[in-house]
Amino acid sequence: MNKIKISAVAYTNTKAFIYGLANSPIINKIDLSLDIPSDCAAKVINGQVDIGLMPVAAIPNVPNANIVANYCIGSDGAVNSVFIFSKVPVNEIKTLRLDAHSRTSNNLAKVLLKFHWEQEVAFTTDQNTETDAIVLIGDRTFGKTQDFAFVYDMGEEWKKLTGLPFMYAAWVANKEISQDFKDEFNAALKFGLDHRKQVLAELSPVSNFDLEDYLYNKLQFEVTEDRMKAMRLFLSYIEELERVKV
Repeated sequence: MNKIKISAVAYTNTKAFIYGLANSPIINKIDLSLDIPSDCAAKVINGQVDIGLMPVAAIPNVPNANIVANYCIGSDGAVNSVFIFSKVPVNEIKTLRLDAHSRTSNNLAKVLLKFHWEQEVAFTTDQNTETDAIVLIGDRTFGKTQDFAFVYDMGEEWKKLTGLPFMYAAWVANKEISQDFKDEFNAALKFGLDHRKQVLAELSPVSNFDLEDYLYNKLQFEVTEDRMKAMRLFLSYIEELERVKV
């Protein structure tokens, strides 16, 4: 039997999923690689893997895209790892450096600046360019909130804008996956979430950051109807931004 190729993100927010896959019989049926979000998306889009835990902003670029799991990376309000860090208040931001790791977070920043804060901002990906603010996500943000004058948690700001939770990444396939495999895959992911205490025990402590609160409270992992609604709304905002650029 050909193994299902899967790409997952190598951040703390996915450790429970990785634990579940590694400690379930499904590990013998998959070929698992760990990547940053943008590379995970590229692998699914290019057909290098069959399934990826990919940024939702990239889903429209996936041929035959279909969400294959009941679990995701989400939040309902503040997530504590998806930020705009700024030297100035948000109403004074004129330049912002995007994060090369994630299309979703960059687009979420653009959506919030345009539709929530109503700011006209110039964006760059050049790491050597001085800007008023930056987008930063994932483990690189842990314990960093005290390093910046102004900190905006994008999960929290999305909730203020829409009243909805958010879905940052979903398990997306680029082809039809059998129901038997999806059932086994979901069971493995659930097993990992049910064993977050073991996952926490294996993580190194981070100064000025509560890993337990992050994994149990800030992050939410269920694909709910509200989270799907939020994803559709988010993608429509991105489309509107693209139309404005043309």
